[in-house]
Amino acid sequence: MHLRNGLEIEKMAIRANMTGLAELSGDTRPLLVFMVGRIMYLSKHLLVLASALAVAVSPALAENGVTDTEIVIGQFAATTGPAAQLGLRMQMGMQSYFKTVNAQGGINGRVIKLVTRDDGYEPEKAVAAVKALIKEDRVFALAGSVGTPTGLAALPVITAEKVPLIGMFTGAQALREPFNRNVFHVRASYFDETERIVQHVSTMGMKKIAVFYQNDAYGKAGLEGVMRALAKRQLMPVAVSTVERNTVDVSKALDDILKAQPDVVVQISAYKSCAAFIKQARGKGYGGQFFNVSFVGSKALADELGDAGRGVVISQVVPFPYSSRSAVVRDYQQHMTESGHSDFDFTSLEGYLSARVLVEGLRRAGRTLSRESLIAGLETLRDFDLGGFSVTYSAKDHQGSSFTDLTIIERDGKFKH
Repeated sequence: MHLRNGLEIEKMAIRANMTGLAELSGDTRPLLVFMVGRIMYLSKHLLVLASALAVAVSPALAENGVTDTEIVIGQFAATTGPAAQLGLRMQMGMQSYFKTVNAQGGINGRVIKLVTRDDGYEPEKAVAAVKALIKEDRVFALAGSVGTPTGLAALPVITAEKVPLIGMFTGAQALREPFNRNVFHVRASYFDETERIVQHVSTMGMKKIAVFYQNDAYGKAGLEGVMRALAKRQLMPVAVSTVERNTVDVSKALDDILKAQPDVVVQISAYKSCAAFIKQARGKGYGGQFFNVSFVGSKALADELGDAGRGVVISQVVPFPYSSRSAVVRDYQQHMTESGHSDFDFTSLEGYLSARVLVEGLRRAGRTLSRESLIAGLETLRDFDLGGFSVTYSAKDHQGSSFTDLTIIERDGKFKH
């Protein structure tokens, strides 16, 4: 149709120009005839080329990050700095499943390629990382991002570009409300985790509860969850104090909280600052109990604490990764081992589960893959059982799971639940 219209325009231009040429002097006419002829020749061939290109581009190539042989997925997360283990372990879990899928022929003949950009767990770097993933790496979708402040900073870009994001490693309510159709959460929320912690603590008869939280969106989201859970039981924290993100200067928070002599300290921060607080508190003779939410990174916290970790409780949003009782954990352990990793943990399992959910969405999206078809495919998941861990989505609800558990660090740094 474009070529036909172009030829009509060419004919009209020739008629118009020849009419004008008849009125020109003999000296000028030959040069103009030559120029008009060249213009018509070039326009004709450009129209032919454009039509050929339009035919050559298939629907499968219409989306960034999708070719006939590859699907490019992006991850923005800390791979350096105090939260590095969270991003690296999420990446490890996702890659272990992507490698398995690729070895089996991929999704409709397309292998999955994961591109990770380091954001250092800093909001400004997260925005830059997401822009680079979308504009430079031309990713099809995003998965396995880490953090509340980084996620909140990047969300406007993700929303504007209409790029699906699956499996954020954060339970913040601000990333769940208001509803965003581009974002699919696999894990439970911080409200779910803090409710589980406070329920357990209050059942054990411990009423004096303090909160140590990171002074950013993540820490405040966790604090809000604790306050809500306490309010349900007509309780208030006996002390609240903060630490800045990516620092381990906990001295003021330690003084503020220990003065209140709490039975329990609920921690909403990254593993290095939480470990610093616990070690220094134990050094000052504090004998109360510590509770953390899953974002702390259980293995990273246990490694950081060493012998001081005994008795620390952590809420979890995925099944126990060290037992082979559930089918999904057996699969996870097998695929991790085949990828050369035998150091199982909660964070890499969460990455693995996120990858499983994403791949199922890609399969349901069909061969003519688009971001809209991926969203539609994910929204068909109803009580989708991965083998002991289920997710459910709909067109109005992208909160996949509300599963929570409690685990405790034992003397040797291992976990019990």
